Amino acid sequence: MTDDVRVVELDSSTAGERADTVVAALLGISRSAAAALFGDKCVELDGRAIAKSAKLPEQGSLRIAVPEQRDPLAVVVEEVEDLKILGDEDDFVVIDKPVGVAAHPSPGWVGPTVVGALAARGYRISTSGAAERAGIVHRLDVGTSGVMVVAKTEHGYTLLKRAFKDRTVDKVYHALVQGLPDPLEGTIDAPIGRHPGYDWRFAVVEDGRHSLTHYEVIEAFGKASLVEVHLETGRTHQIRVHFSALRHPCAGDLTYGADPKLAAALGLTRQWLHAKKLGFHHPGNGEWVEYESEYPQDLAYALQALAEHRV
Repeated sequence: MTDDVRVVELDSSTAGERADTVVAALLGISRSAAAALFGDKCVELDGRAIAKSAKLPEQGSLRIAVPEQRDPLAVVVEEVEDLKILGDEDDFVVIDKPVGVAAHPSPGWVGPTVVGALAARGYRISTSGAAERAGIVHRLDVGTSGVMVVAKTEHGYTLLKRAFKDRTVDKVYHALVQGLPDPLEGTIDAPIGRHPGYDWRFAVVEDGRHSLTHYEVIEAFGKASLVEVHLETGRTHQIRVHFSALRHPCAGDLTYGADPKLAAALGLTRQWLHAKKLGFHHPGNGEWVEYESEYPQDLAYALQALAEHRV
């Protein structure tokens, strides 16, 4: 098979950024997966292979060759040790998804997936939907951790999919955003669509899809604030895009304008964003159920650093 080659012309938006950070954002893969491409000399700047830690210039041509070793939509059965089971019912399984794991296979992604991890543990997942997305009724970004539900039966898939579509699911996220949002509590009502200049980003655009984000500041630390977010809609990168548009990007989210110096001080290599709680009507008995996830170590460390005034 031939390599999948992408060529990107650099501009001021990526100037000074680490090469592996930009490549990870471009391909929608983890930093570790991006680093592997540099190790195999698959990333070149103006015709020369560069190191993953290289800082990108304001101008230049970045060439990325991703080896096609398998069908990009094939489910690879692979154990993910950090993936925890929060609930296991006849119709669904609720997981605590760690960072660096995609919901399902997709072109350009070479890392582990929720679908593959559950298969490795012997779970039978609903066959509804596309084969590579079987059982997936909603998704979390690769760089976002937290609660996620996957359908095990066709009945579960149908009812859960409908619940997400009808917005009867309670989706609660916690995000650490830069600065202090004003007002401290409010609703962001702004349409989201593909960024007109960068195909790997989304943005608030006039002709985008209707998007509603409700938020409330839980704790203010000075340089950053912990906010609780309730999503009424579920657009790709919705929380990240909306807070970036308010000029309060998620800490560590370099794709959407976060301060790299603050990210480094907090020890963050991804956006501080966590799916904290998920509530929905049980597809078997109709009762309301809720599942909650604790902060993973990297996010807890960042909060502790702020609370102890080390940043």
